[in-house]
Amino acid sequence: MQAPKILVIGDLMVDHYIWGNSSRISPEAPVPVVDVKEENNRLGGACNVANNLISLNAEVSLCGVIGRDSMGDWMVNELNKQGVDIQYIFQDPTRPTTQKTRILISSQQALRVDKEKRESISIALEAEILETLQNCITKYDAIILSDYDKGLLTPSLTRALITYARESNKPILCDPKGKDYSKYTHATLLTPNKKEAMDATGINIKDDQSLESALKKMQKDYSLQIALITLSEDGIGVLDSTHMHKIPTIAKEVYDVTGAGDSVIAALAYKLAQGSNIIEACEFANGAAAVVVGKVGSATATHEEINAFLNQNQINKYKNTNILQSTQKDEILSLIANLRSENKRIIFSNGCFDILHLGHIQYLQKAKKLGDVLIIGLNSDSSVAKLKGETRPINNEQDRAKILLALACIDYVIIFEDETPKDLISLIKPDILVKGADYKGKEIAGAEFAKEVRLIDFLEGRSSTNIIQKIHKLKEQSC
Repeated sequence: MQAPKILVIGDLMVDHYIWGNSSRISPEAPVPVVDVKEENNRLGGACNVANNLISLNAEVSLCGVIGRDSMGDWMVNELNKQGVDIQYIFQDPTRPTTQKTRILISSQQALRVDKEKRESISIALEAEILETLQNCITKYDAIILSDYDKGLLTPSLTRALITYARESNKPILCDPKGKDYSKYTHATLLTPNKKEAMDATGINIKDDQSLESALKKMQKDYSLQIALITLSEDGIGVLDSTHMHKIPTIAKEVYDVTGAGDSVIAALAYKLAQGSNIIEACEFANGAAAVVVGKVGSATATHEEINAFLNQNQINKYKNTNILQSTQKDEILSLIANLRSENKRIIFSNGCFDILHLGHIQYLQKAKKLGDVLIIGLNSDSSVAKLKGETRPINNEQDRAKILLALACIDYVIIFEDETPKDLISLIKPDILVKGADYKGKEIAGAEFAKEVRLIDFLEGRSSTNIIQKIHKLKEQSC
């Protein structure tokens, strides 16, 4: 897809890192003595949001204020090297460029020292920024307000920017600060974490019910199109026009959460600018967060890294879950209702899948391409025995189900006892029922409950029965 154009407006910072080791305590005070091994700067604050977007191959413009100092010069040069459009960065000689110095001992943060001025920018500078941005917002696909409470995003500037974005029908996402979110009213969405949301709403978020209450209060109080709360290790809670969704986190190891919020809002804006729905955007953002918390310092995530995490998470998820029995009717109905609420196109197919072979895999891959979610009805052991004889199946039903779920194209497996899946299909009512091309002209069990039936060709000469017969022949020859 074409790279989206995104404007980031916010507090610009330099993250200054001092890396070292410590083996002794200072004789002057009970503090460690750090033997410095390395010292470097990284882009922080709204700069890190822009840097994350660059990693995703977006076209990025950045607006903010720096001081007339060496750190400001370093920042502008670095942003320019990264490919960020810096034409909307303003200098203010009365302010220092915001700098956060972190001292790390053996990769663990021991101390942070901040150099900054948090007072609001001058009225004259605010007017200059508004005049500059007013006529250019229309050329962007999304706008991000990255608020670190360092004085740039005053209430009047924030409200004006949101108004410009709304008038241009552009999504505007805000990373909020403080307890009063009124200046963000009418934004597309905010990205507070759990603690920030509790402070802003006054609701103690301790379970799904209180989470939904907080989301609804945020949406109502601030007229948001989408209410969203990041939940750290619990993922993201989001309220769309219908109901609440919880998108679980997928981080494996957490080394440093610095900049994770920047990665989340960057990923959300990127996907929304491309036309994705909020659930897809949140899943992508969770992947971005999983990548950056596995690194030390303000980090970024590429498409390749995010997709690798998402794909591995899908495989791990399918190894142990998403296996149901046809007797679990309430669970199946709940699953289908959730999928329908997300406008997912459901495909259903069935079979014994006793010994998985290339014919099966190509058939299942083609089936998945017909929609969003592929559900497989799997004949139980007793059902296979009735169809194939007492020597079958070779592999038991749980093994067969887990092998199927190891395929990225399969989302759920439902084991059924009957000889045909008619009752199961009547429960699911799939959008598409998929069968092999050998069913052409034949009656297909459950076809009346599907919106559409599709026939897919099998790969010539591949079948579990042929494989078993070949094994028997080889065994006879060896005897």
